[in-house]
Amino acid sequence: MINYLSDTITLPTDAMMQSIQEAKLGDDVYGQDETVNHLEEFAAKLTGKEAACFMPSGTMANLASIMAYCPRGTKALVGDESDIYIFEAGGASVCGGIMYEPIRTQSDGSLSIEDLTNAIPIDKNDPQFALPALICLENTHNRCGGKALSLDYLSEIKRFGDENHIPIYMDGARVFNAALSLGVDIKEITQHVDSLQFCLSKGLSAPVGSIVSGTKQHINEVRRIRKMLGGGMRQAGILAAPALVALQTMIDRLTEDHQKAKRLAKELEAIDGIEVETKDVHSNIIMFKIINENFTWKSFLEAAEKNNVIFSEMGYGRIRAVIHRHITDDDITSTIKIIKEILHSNIIKAY
Repeated sequence: MINYLSDTITLPTDAMMQSIQEAKLGDDVYGQDETVNHLEEFAAKLTGKEAACFMPSGTMANLASIMAYCPRGTKALVGDESDIYIFEAGGASVCGGIMYEPIRTQSDGSLSIEDLTNAIPIDKNDPQFALPALICLENTHNRCGGKALSLDYLSEIKRFGDENHIPIYMDGARVFNAALSLGVDIKEITQHVDSLQFCLSKGLSAPVGSIVSGTKQHINEVRRIRKMLGGGMRQAGILAAPALVALQTMIDRLTEDHQKAKRLAKELEAIDGIEVETKDVHSNIIMFKIINENFTWKSFLEAAEKNNVIFSEMGYGRIRAVIHRHITDDDITSTIKIIKEILHSNIIKAY
């Protein structure tokens, strides 16, 4: 099976599995797991922040961070195409009494300053309005095809946040992909946000977990909320050890995923009945559409899976392919061959 469903399907490396056997363990709720402590210190330094907290998942990392910033009855400004808004079950509203205000997502994944400005009440003393307490960004942006936010934009949004006394939080699940796409050190991105989370179990291939990094004050509050949400873990070094190996060994190889994504997009673009823009491929995510009248996106996905290729649908009839370290050059060659055969065979049947 050639599986483009997500980079979350990546399996840990042999070195990660070996690290579990050698991990020094303790009770992480009491701060006594040496391996978790080492991971958090390493992650904080890597992202240029004061502190970090190991989280069971990116969803909990986002939820705990939003709740740490936003008192009940305030609002978080989120992209209307963001994972936080669409794919995380309304957690901040359910658990934190926080209002999401969806802001129109631009094609590059950004939220315009004009739209953000319009989300701030002119009279902040008017009791009718929920006040914005946080701006949430996503980088790279999943539903915009893995696009990386530009450094100029990040600088602009940070300045806007400071002027309006609203912190900037980044859902940076694939932020290392963003840094490699832009050709910069991760700190060139993180300097423009007050805090962020990044995923360890996507392209980095660790089995479980995400990191929140930010100020010591923010991380202390995130840690408290993690406990409240049921995310306090005991001998979590078993999970932290492979995560540390991932950060130490797997970041640079993400470039290979980007290169393969560009190759796949270019070859898809050459197929009659496929619509894809290679210039829109910034990282490891490709979005394409089927423009063959014999197929809907659903029937195409079903036909592909019957031929041992798995994609996902990402709204508006778009099909998503995510490249990860288990996708080989031969897999891409086979994928293109299979897609051509699927489309060609159904055209023949139609006539």
